[in-house]
Amino acid sequence: VKSKVEMNMGDVITIMPYAGKATKDGKVVSEFSVKSKVLFDEVRAGGRIPLIIGRGITAKARESLGLPETDVFEVPGGSESQAKGYSLAQKMVGKACGVEGILPNTYCEPKMTTVGSQDTTGPMTRDELRSLACLGFSADLVMQSFCHTSAYPKPVDVVTHATLPDFIRTRGGVSLRPGDGIIHSWLNRMLIPDTVGTGGDSHTRFPVGISFPAGSGLVAFAGATGTMPLDMPESVLVRFSGEMQPGVTLRDLVQAIPYYAKQEGLLTVEKANKKNVFSGRILEIEGLPDLKCEQAFELSDASAERSAAGCTIQLNEEPVIEYLQSNIVMLKWMIAEGYGSAQTLERRIARMEQWLDNPVLMKADKEAEYAATIEIDLNELKEPILACPNDPDDSKLLSEVAGTGIDEVFIGSCMTNIGHFRAAGKLIQQFQSPLPTKLWVAPPTKMDEAKLIEEGYYSIFGTAGARTEMPGCSLCMGNQARVAPKSTVISTSTRNFPNRLGQGADVFLGSAELAAITAIEGQLPTPEVYQSYMAKVNSDAADTYRYLNFDEITEFVDKANSVEISSEMMDAAKKLQN
Repeated sequence: VKSKVEMNMGDVITIMPYAGKATKDGKVVSEFSVKSKVLFDEVRAGGRIPLIIGRGITAKARESLGLPETDVFEVPGGSESQAKGYSLAQKMVGKACGVEGILPNTYCEPKMTTVGSQDTTGPMTRDELRSLACLGFSADLVMQSFCHTSAYPKPVDVVTHATLPDFIRTRGGVSLRPGDGIIHSWLNRMLIPDTVGTGGDSHTRFPVGISFPAGSGLVAFAGATGTMPLDMPESVLVRFSGEMQPGVTLRDLVQAIPYYAKQEGLLTVEKANKKNVFSGRILEIEGLPDLKCEQAFELSDASAERSAAGCTIQLNEEPVIEYLQSNIVMLKWMIAEGYGSAQTLERRIARMEQWLDNPVLMKADKEAEYAATIEIDLNELKEPILACPNDPDDSKLLSEVAGTGIDEVFIGSCMTNIGHFRAAGKLIQQFQSPLPTKLWVAPPTKMDEAKLIEEGYYSIFGTAGARTEMPGCSLCMGNQARVAPKSTVISTSTRNFPNRLGQGADVFLGSAELAAITAIEGQLPTPEVYQSYMAKVNSDAADTYRYLNFDEITEFVDKANSVEISSEMMDAAKKLQN
C-alpha cells in the first residue's frame, strides 16, 4: 500500500511478518501478506529443506507409533479462496498434495511419484544425494538413464557408466544401461496416470500425469524426500477442434501451437522485448483425446521449447489402458533381464495393475480459468509447419520455405517413435539412386532398433547410405556427433538453437515424414510434392504406425510370464494408491 511515511538511511524499520506490516516510529510504512504461512515454519526450521525433511520424519515417526497427524506444522497447498473450478494440472497437483486442487501462485509440496535422472546431470544429482545423507529413495520410483553420453563417452563418462548404476540401485532406484536409449522413452513407460513427477532433463514432460523438470539439486531432493517444493504456475489452454487433414502429422500440430500463438500476438520471435505467453506457465492441451500415449508425448515433449513449466494432455481412458497393459509386460521383462531395483519395478507394476482395476482419468472443470486460451481448428491446417533456423518459435508453413536446399537430415530424438522410422524407410526404399543428402538415423530405444532391424528397415537405411547411430540422443544433444559446419539441416529433434547441431548450421525442425522426403529431394519440397509422397504413406498407415505394444511381442510376453509380483509389493502398492 502507498504510504506518506518516508524512509531514510539509518532509520530503524520494524517488520511484523505475522501482522503484515512494516513500521517506523509506530507509523505504518507498508503493509504486505506472505504467499504462504509455511514461510514462517521455514524460518523457524532454518530453511525450506530442513523443514520438509523434519516434517517428513515427524510424519513417519508418528505413523509408526500409531499417532494421529500433528497440527504443529502449517500445511502447504490448498487454496484459501474458493475456486470456480480447477484445470487438469491443478487437479493432478492437488491430488499429489491431498487436496482437491491447487490454484496458481499457491505454494505446495506435491508428492513425487516418478523421478528421472540422466547422465550429464546424474553425477551432480549423486553428489546432492550424498549431501542429503540419502541411503534410500522416498519417491516411489527413481530412474537413471545414460542416453546423453553412451554413444561417444569421454573417460569421465566411462567412470560414470561403471559407478552410477550401483549407486542408484542400492538406494532402491532403477538404473538403465548404456545403449538402452533415451530417458523419456523409458520413463514414460513407468508412469502412473494423474500423478506428479520431475526429472533432471528439460524434456521430462509426461504424456500422462504431469512433470515439473528441475535441476540436479531439486531432482535429488525429490528422490530423497518424495516431495518437491512448487509455486503453482498459471496455465495456458490450447484447444484443438476439427479433423486432421491428409498429410498433416502430429509434429505439425506441435509447431501449430507457436504458429497460432504468434498470429494472436501471444508470442514473438524477436529477442528484444520478447513476448511468450507460455513461459513459466503450464501448457494444457485438449481436443485430441484419442491420441496414443506415444503420440501425446510429441506434444508434451515440445512444451519445453515453449519454455512452459509443464504440460498436461486430456486423453480418453482407452489409449492409457492400452499403454499400461503394454508397459506392465515391459517392466516384467526388465526384471527378468536383471534390471534393478526389482522390488521397485514390482511395486510399480502392482500400482499399474491397481489403476487398471478402476481406470478413471481426471478431467478439467469447465469453470477452470486460464491465463490465455488458444483455439486451433485442424480443418484449417492443410500443410506442414516447420520451425525455421534457428529458433523453435519461428514457425512457417512449408509453402513459405519450399525450395530451400538441404545438406543433412536427422531422424531421431525423443520426438520420434517406431512408426516414424517405418514411414521414413518406406519412402526411402522407393528411391533407387544415392541420396543427395547425408542422412542420420538414431532410434529412441534399443527395442525400437531391434524391431526395425528385424523388419528390414536397417537394411533400407544402410543401402541408402544412412549413418545409423546408437539409440539415444545423438545429434539432438549437441555434445556427441555433429553436422558439418555451416550446413543446412532438417531435423526431427527437439530444438534448433544456434550451433546446437553443428557450428553455424541452419536447422529446420519438422516431422520424420517431411525429413525423409527432403532427404530424397535434396530440398524442402513444395506442398504438392510432399502430398504426392504422403499419399503412399497414408495408403499403408495401419502397418506403418504400429507402436511397440510389448504385450503383443512374444519375446517380451514369454519373459514377463516368468515374473511374479510378491504379495509384499502388492500391499505396498495398495498403500501408496490410497
